[in-house]
Amino acid sequence: MTKQSNDCNDNNSNVENISDLEDTSNVRGCSGIVVRLAVPEDAESLVEIYAPYVENTAITFEYEVPSVQEFARRIDSTLERYPYLVAELSGQIVGYAYVGSFHDRPAYDWSVETSIYVDRNIRHMGVGGILHKALEDELKGRGFLNMNACIAYIERADEHLDDNSVRFHEHLGYRMIGQFHKCGYKFGRWYDMVWMEKIIGEHVADPERPF
Repeated sequence: MTKQSNDCNDNNSNVENISDLEDTSNVRGCSGIVVRLAVPEDAESLVEIYAPYVENTAITFEYEVPSVQEFARRIDSTLERYPYLVAELSGQIVGYAYVGSFHDRPAYDWSVETSIYVDRNIRHMGVGGILHKALEDELKGRGFLNMNACIAYIERADEHLDDNSVRFHEHLGYRMIGQFHKCGYKFGRWYDMVWMEKIIGEHVADPERPF
């Protein structure tokens, strides 16, 4: 699976600068961004993207940057059942998106939990929106029905977290489902967590399993 974006007018979303969602004049052309399935060999590039989120933000509640070997294992494990995508610009990986099990009971097989990370040095390129569109299309094609996002949240922004992720998902059609208070501890303070949901298919009787 490889998809190239030549026009980002429908995907002008950016988790790093949420104001770009409303102001398309700030968005530079997205021509040349290619989305493909990840492979374990991408792990080193993905760790480089992920590391600043672990070390400097509460966007992820992970404390330690995983090793390249551990990241490769995670990619391989995800691909056994779910899509794992990377976005490339001029041959360089600039973001990635994947889903995992929403819950391990079989009744939840049509629901997934989503994750998207974009290189923090990339601005105004719509990479997050392009990745999400590709991810959503892939999930629909496989028969998944519910996309769920677990998002760190704080009432008042601090140096480690703001509400960009929530607003990013709202722009993509997610709705707020629930909030858990002070459930994550990082950088010496407590953070909330919210769940957001997007329905991407019809819930019918006797649905075909997506895997």
